[in-house]
Amino acid sequence: MQKIRHDTQFGANIRMLRKSCKLTQGQVITQMQLMGHNIFRETYAKIESGIANIKVSELLALKKIFRVELDDFFKNI
Repeated sequence: MQKIRHDTQFGANIRMLRKSCKLTQGQVITQMQLMGHNIFRETYAKIESGIANIKVSELLALKKIFRVELDDFFKNI
Protein backbone atom coordinates (compact mmCIF):
# COMPACT_ATOMS: atom_id res chain seq x y z
CA MET A 1 0.00 0.00 0.00
CA GLN A 2 1.31 3.42 -0.96
CA LYS A 3 1.83 5.98 1.79
CA ILE A 4 0.21 9.39 1.59
CA ARG A 5 2.86 12.05 1.09
CA HIS A 6 2.31 15.33 2.89
CA ASP A 7 2.95 18.31 0.64
CA THR A 8 5.04 20.36 3.00
CA GLN A 9 6.39 22.62 0.23
CA PHE A 10 2.89 23.83 -0.68
CA GLY A 11 2.18 24.63 2.97
CA ALA A 12 5.59 26.29 3.31
CA ASN A 13 4.76 28.48 0.32
CA ILE A 14 1.52 29.57 1.98
CA ARG A 15 3.39 30.34 5.21
CA MET A 16 6.05 32.32 3.32
CA LEU A 17 3.42 34.36 1.47
CA ARG A 18 1.56 35.07 4.72
CA LYS A 19 4.73 36.19 6.46
CA SER A 20 5.75 38.36 3.51
CA CYS A 21 2.43 40.18 4.01
CA LYS A 22 3.28 40.52 7.72
CA LEU A 23 0.06 38.74 8.71
CA THR A 24 -0.52 36.32 11.56
CA GLN A 25 -2.49 33.12 11.10
CA GLY A 26 -5.25 34.72 13.16
CA GLN A 27 -5.43 37.73 10.87
CA VAL A 28 -5.62 35.54 7.77
CA ILE A 29 -8.34 33.39 9.32
CA THR A 30 -10.36 36.46 10.31
CA GLN A 31 -10.19 37.79 6.75
CA MET A 32 -11.17 34.41 5.33
CA GLN A 33 -14.12 34.16 7.72
CA LEU A 34 -15.25 37.65 6.71
CA MET A 35 -15.18 36.39 3.11
CA GLY A 36 -17.56 33.58 4.11
CA HIS A 37 -15.11 30.70 4.62
CA ASN A 38 -15.71 28.43 7.59
CA ILE A 39 -12.08 27.83 8.56
CA PHE A 40 -10.50 27.62 11.98
CA ARG A 41 -6.96 28.17 13.22
CA GLU A 42 -6.27 24.46 13.72
CA THR A 43 -7.24 23.69 10.14
CA TYR A 44 -5.25 26.59 8.74
CA ALA A 45 -2.18 25.55 10.76
CA LYS A 46 -2.48 22.02 9.34
CA ILE A 47 -2.65 23.46 5.80
CA GLU A 48 0.55 25.45 6.38
CA SER A 49 2.17 22.31 7.81
CA GLY A 50 1.20 20.27 4.75
CA ILE A 51 -0.97 17.93 6.82
CA ALA A 52 -4.41 19.07 5.60
CA ASN A 53 -5.67 19.78 2.11
CA ILE A 54 -6.94 23.19 1.09
CA LYS A 55 -10.17 23.81 -0.81
CA VAL A 56 -9.93 25.65 -4.12
CA SER A 57 -12.22 28.37 -2.75
CA GLU A 58 -9.89 28.84 0.23
CA LEU A 59 -6.87 29.03 -2.06
CA LEU A 60 -8.59 31.73 -4.12
CA ALA A 61 -9.36 33.62 -0.91
CA LEU A 62 -5.69 33.47 0.10
CA LYS A 63 -4.76 34.72 -3.37
CA LYS A 64 -6.89 37.82 -2.73
CA ILE A 65 -5.66 38.31 0.83
CA PHE A 66 -1.98 37.98 -0.10
CA ARG A 67 -2.43 39.82 -3.43
CA VAL A 68 -0.42 37.23 -5.34
CA GLU A 69 -0.80 35.02 -8.40
CA LEU A 70 -1.77 31.35 -8.17
CA ASP A 71 1.68 30.39 -9.48
CA ASP A 72 3.20 31.80 -6.29
CA PHE A 73 1.60 29.00 -4.27
CA PHE A 74 3.25 26.32 -6.43
CA LYS A 75 6.89 27.48 -6.47
CA ASN A 76 9.48 24.73 -5.99
CA ILE A 77 6.90 21.97 -6.22
